[in-house]
Amino acid sequence: MVRTPLTPWERERGERLGTLLRTARGERSMVEVAAAAGLSAETLRKIETGRAPTPAFFTVAALAGTLGLSLDEVAALATPPEAAVRDAVA
Repeated sequence: MVRTPLTPWERERGERLGTLLRTARGERSMVEVAAAAGLSAETLRKIETGRAPTPAFFTVAALAGTLGLSLDEVAALATPPEAAVRDAVA
């Protein structure tokens, strides 16, 4: 299976998601948060560093729940502003 290359805004969205999750995790260890969300620490590490910029919905939902974030909050904070405007117009 060949993946379509990510667009620049998809990569930026992934980076913003990683930053949001890292900030929300605070002082908690990556291992602790990943285990609570039912993920491996490596998966969380990849998401936080932007190496996995398009995680599955259920992965994001599990992390949001573990970190006390609403999915609306995650969507609003992780989407680059110009992408949100472009999507609303399309």
